[in-house]
Amino acid sequence: MTSQKRFIFEVEAAKEATDGNPSVGPVYRSTFAKDGFPNPIDGIQSCWDIFRIAVEKYPNNRMLGSREIVNGKAGKYVWKTYKEVYDIVIKLGNSLRSCGIQEGEKCGIYGTNCCEWIISMEACNAHGLYCVPLYDTLGAGAVEFIISHAEVSIAFVEEKKIPELFKTCPNSTKYMKTVVSFGGVKPEQKEEAEKLGLVIHSWDEFLKLGEGKQYDLPIKKQSDICTIMYTSGTTGDPKGVLISNESIVTITTGVMHFLGNVNASLSEKDVYISYLPLAHVFDRAIEECIIQVGGSIGFWRGDVKLLIEDLGELKPSIFCAVPRVLDRVYTGLQQKLSVGGFFKKKVFDVAFSYKFGNMKKGQSHVAAAPFCDKLVFNKVKQGLGGNVRIILSGAAPLASHIESFLRVVACCNVLQGYGLTESCAGTFATFPDELDMLGTVGPPVPNVDIRLESVPEMNYDALGSTPRGEICIRGKTLFSGYYKREDLTKEVLIDGWLHTGDIGEWQPNGSMKIIDRKKNIFKLAQGEYVAVENLENVYSQVEVIESVWVYGNSFESFLVAIANPAQQTLERWAVENGVNGDFNSLCQNAKAKAFILGELVRIAKEKKLKGFEIIKAIHLEPVAFDMERDLLTPTYKKKRPQLLKYYQNVIDEMYKTTKEGQASGQ
Repeated sequence: MTSQKRFIFEVEAAKEATDGNPSVGPVYRSTFAKDGFPNPIDGIQSCWDIFRIAVEKYPNNRMLGSREIVNGKAGKYVWKTYKEVYDIVIKLGNSLRSCGIQEGEKCGIYGTNCCEWIISMEACNAHGLYCVPLYDTLGAGAVEFIISHAEVSIAFVEEKKIPELFKTCPNSTKYMKTVVSFGGVKPEQKEEAEKLGLVIHSWDEFLKLGEGKQYDLPIKKQSDICTIMYTSGTTGDPKGVLISNESIVTITTGVMHFLGNVNASLSEKDVYISYLPLAHVFDRAIEECIIQVGGSIGFWRGDVKLLIEDLGELKPSIFCAVPRVLDRVYTGLQQKLSVGGFFKKKVFDVAFSYKFGNMKKGQSHVAAAPFCDKLVFNKVKQGLGGNVRIILSGAAPLASHIESFLRVVACCNVLQGYGLTESCAGTFATFPDELDMLGTVGPPVPNVDIRLESVPEMNYDALGSTPRGEICIRGKTLFSGYYKREDLTKEVLIDGWLHTGDIGEWQPNGSMKIIDRKKNIFKLAQGEYVAVENLENVYSQVEVIESVWVYGNSFESFLVAIANPAQQTLERWAVENGVNGDFNSLCQNAKAKAFILGELVRIAKEKKLKGFEIIKAIHLEPVAFDMERDLLTPTYKKKRPQLLKYYQNVIDEMYKTTKEGQASGQ
């Protein structure tokens, strides 16, 4: 029986609650670390060593590739080898130093992933500069805050982001003196920069500054900070997470060790598509792993609508995604099936059930139904380029039905991971072909210790028969603190344990299931505590909605919600029920609202939610929650205070009409 397997072992016993301290469960570790945590490759002490040693081992391997644009059309990928990249990095470093930039200074990088992004980062690594990435989705306000807070003295910037960067002046120019474009600079931008007290260079011009000069590279230690990653917090100002060389070296070592143990090792043949922001630790950590093995990194064109076409041209073997992207893949496939006719759908359904059935019996995805893969699912594989062998999802929870669907139809390993910027990305990961792990984030990776801490006010008991509590992490992957925020560091880093704020539940096999969030808890007027993320996870299982935000507060006795309906499902319902109108008018329609509210109540009862957890009123929003309106973070987490501000009138109206309805006895 597969359920007898256990992927963790105990290293320290549980502790009962003491004065003021809640109880904590046992400390567990991955069975892949039975003989201790894996050690990095000899000679690797820093991020610079990862790249330097890769250049020595694989000088002629393709390292960085971008699509050539010919007459406005995207052509083939054009590649730079490891040695070619190294030579540019050395030139860039000499230019940085010739401008007077010294070890320990802060260097900003602002823009979409591209070759120049990685080259700038490696030049920072070479000269012991703190690399400060800025999400390309951030507006001028947040960029200005980060440049000033981190004291960024030089910034590399994507050509089209130059105007946005100029908007941060004059406040940012207290620190920022030099700007380097990834491309060209217009004459009027040169003039504007001068007025702002900045020096701006095009990429090619900047590379020439260091010609004929040679600077020694400083000695880099494991404890040195290599990057300050600002988390796109859901509340308040972004926090600067200090990440050391040791954290990144430890995470790459752990990921390699993990993949090796599940027969999915990375190699120099691997090709990675780089489109998730490099400003996010998930993508940065994976790209460091690819560099370490001499693999190839191809960049997208920066447009999500063109991503599938870029995949087709690059044919990557490793595809990292956030659930939002995989949702799109899933919806697209479902759409194709629904218009493909009855016979096609029937064939697909039969093949799916057959293969999934065999996988549930313990067969690997390769052996479960080779002929179905060839005849039915190959199109899905080709849609991702034809070579993908690992899809890795992170940054937010992936819905179980999408995960199981992809595990069957994508003809590759689909893994889900969990981690934080503060834990340098991957802390848990699911295994290939272990269907018992569906709906979980898997066991810990083999370089951290994990324990749960009880949260009495939410009734989570780490010592219960089903252990539940706040996930706490210990290990060398952890961050070195929040920059200039000792107070916040002390709140989350206690006795070497990082308190994640996420509530987890150990599964019998040693996988972790994320069930709630510690902070997203509020009291209703009658004193009942509501754990809102848990509820949103339940409600989002309803097929007719894509996303839902549940709201309540201690002045009200019931919950309301705002939902983004699934357009096709709602339109199909409308046709079947004789309701006319386009998608926008359906979202206003009283019958449609009643139908969706009914579906939410149905699932609430099915999942045995308590009466006060059942939503009493809903507003249907046709436009998906997005970053443009500041409703989501760049990793698609909901910004609750901003959602409340944006929808305040709608919320007030829902409470008013629902209470009037209750008063009149409806």
